[in-house]
Amino acid sequence: MKTVILGGGLTGVTLSRLLTETGDEVTVLEAASRIGGLCRSRTEQGFTFDAGGSHIIFSRDCEVLSFMVDALRGNRNERIRNTKIFYKGRYVKYPFENGLAGLPKDDLFFCINEFIKTLIAEEKGELAPPENFRDWIYFTFGKGIAECYMVPYNEKIWNFPVGKMSHHWVEGRVPRPPVEDVIKSAIGIETEGYTHQAVFTYPVTGGIEAVIRAIAEPVRETIRTNFPVRSVKREDDEWVIGDGDSEIRAERLISTIPLQNLIPALNDVPLTVAEAVKNLKYNSVACIFIGIRGEVPPYSWVYLPDPETGLMNRISFPSNYSPGVAPEGHGSILAEITYNEGDAVSLMSDQDLISHVTLSLEKMGVIDRTRVVYSGVERQEFAYVVYDLDYQKNIRIIRDYFDRVGIDLVGRFSQFEYLNMDGCIRSAMNYAGNLACR
Repeated sequence: MKTVILGGGLTGVTLSRLLTETGDEVTVLEAASRIGGLCRSRTEQGFTFDAGGSHIIFSRDCEVLSFMVDALRGNRNERIRNTKIFYKGRYVKYPFENGLAGLPKDDLFFCINEFIKTLIAEEKGELAPPENFRDWIYFTFGKGIAECYMVPYNEKIWNFPVGKMSHHWVEGRVPRPPVEDVIKSAIGIETEGYTHQAVFTYPVTGGIEAVIRAIAEPVRETIRTNFPVRSVKREDDEWVIGDGDSEIRAERLISTIPLQNLIPALNDVPLTVAEAVKNLKYNSVACIFIGIRGEVPPYSWVYLPDPETGLMNRISFPSNYSPGVAPEGHGSILAEITYNEGDAVSLMSDQDLISHVTLSLEKMGVIDRTRVVYSGVERQEFAYVVYDLDYQKNIRIIRDYFDRVGIDLVGRFSQFEYLNMDGCIRSAMNYAGNLACR
């Protein structure tokens, strides 16, 4: 079957590979000059940074993990996670509930006392079921962990009030910590959380984009870049996709591009559907790259919940992932700041962002500005799906419409789901598997 896939990011190239292997005649249409989407990487002056924020390779899904790792062949490193939370001037073990012994004593008591009180209240049936994400945080972790870390960090990364977010998506993604682990953590006995990412893989060279290129290698001839989708219409039982200059026909159409970019290319979209897409919430991310002479701290990444630390919600250290992403004798830092169009961050220049991050890192003691030899900025409009309280209503309207017209939605911003890399690949695998069963 002749199939067109809109978008050459991780989901699009994975779909192309899987469907080509089953005999489809596939064409991938990518608007940019190269593939990768949120998984593109940038190399300048010997430094390689991931342009859509720090990515690592891990998964509970063994099939997906093998798919990514096998694609890289020899171009891969394994690392043991060493991740911290910068809290009141100290580095606390991540996840927060596994690092309670590192807190100031008053905060330690606040967190463990409220955690236990919440557990007792739940067992007695005294807690109302959560109605939003903020409620869920308090219900799951207690007031102490909620107010010391979970609420401030989540409001930083989502750039959205957690009390106005749905909680339907969080079960399974953020597990309730075992009470034994929380108590052990509080008295200083080592425990580990999120063990599925305790050991992770990363390419030796090429940054995370190396994964996309490795997956795409067998199907390079199916990918057409510099093809922005400007029109999508149905003619004579075929889809006709145009970029304003040329058109491509297909029997099957799969979209992996953001819904906000797909809707304008379609004709006669019902007002209710257009409004539902308009009302979907998401945020953008600015990635600030810093290269320095000398070493960086020995961490994988660090979460920054406190607004006083700066605008960044997370910093990572790519040169600790691989020696091939920084010149010898140098280290690298990637800072991430989420924002929305029209807010204060969106109005900052690249140099303003670099200056802010550099000063913030120096105040934290992470760098000395005199050692900075490289800096850069990348901005991604579509970064995180934000699950507001109207999300489920809006996404149901949208999916019902695309089911009726026969356009298949796969991937993070087409399904409009908060999917990590492994989730994108799993969505592609499930789609290909479902086709094979028809």
